[in-house]
Amino acid sequence: MRILITNDDGYQAKGIKVLAEIMKQFGQVTVIAPKHHQSGMSMAVSLGFKQIAHKDLGNGWHYVDATPASCVKFGLNTMFPDNFPDVVVSGINHGSNAATASCYSGTLGAAMEGALNGIPSIGVSLDTLHPDADFSSVKEHFADIFKTLMADYPKKYGLYYNVNFPNIPSEQIKGVKVGVQGKGRWVREFKEWDLSHYAKYGITPELLGQSSNPVLEEGEELYMMVGDFSDDPRNPENADHRLLAEGYISVVAHNLDCTDYQETERLKQILR
Repeated sequence: MRILITNDDGYQAKGIKVLAEIMKQFGQVTVIAPKHHQSGMSMAVSLGFKQIAHKDLGNGWHYVDATPASCVKFGLNTMFPDNFPDVVVSGINHGSNAATASCYSGTLGAAMEGALNGIPSIGVSLDTLHPDADFSSVKEHFADIFKTLMADYPKKYGLYYNVNFPNIPSEQIKGVKVGVQGKGRWVREFKEWDLSHYAKYGITPELLGQSSNPVLEEGEELYMMVGDFSDDPRNPENADHRLLAEGYISVVAHNLDCTDYQETERLKQILR
């Protein structure tokens, strides 16, 4: 099996190193990851004649100074042009990609790019932002999840899987549950920029490609997006973020096809 691995935290992140080690047992691993942190990019690509740097780091590892989806594109166009990889696995993301976070996720954006090209694709995340996170639960459980998903992967346009692990010791995980994308939104999202916000998550501005001493133009004010998630009471019990909170690994089947088929049928009746 030929495996293409990427992420949105950058090629130096601990999560992608752990994922590459896990996936070695399944075949030949090629890592093509962003040079810098690229969270929140969803399926954005590096267009506009932007200069895109690539570096071969050796031993099957590469970085590309581009978005996660662009890293997958780069691999498919330059390293797998005639014979695509058998699977794209993106992660392990530092932070949950459950609920509406999946709409913004660069990790899942890379999986979407794989799915767009007809390649089985899986995004993997752990619910903590800490750069030195404990990935032992993923090491213990993801291989079996991967084998199960790949054993009978449907030949269906646009399908990709979103796997999220709770940030608890492996022995406390209650099991694996199939979930649905949770509903909710972030509130009070913009706060005045403050280094103490980073410390709460065990990270630094530099880890995100920023500066601890930003220079502002005259009249500028500095903010940061660190909002609070507001759960939606309409969520079912198997909403992915609720499963995580209960100590389960959640697996959600996503699809690129955003068509609302029920609404499509209604429109056919009124737009004639």
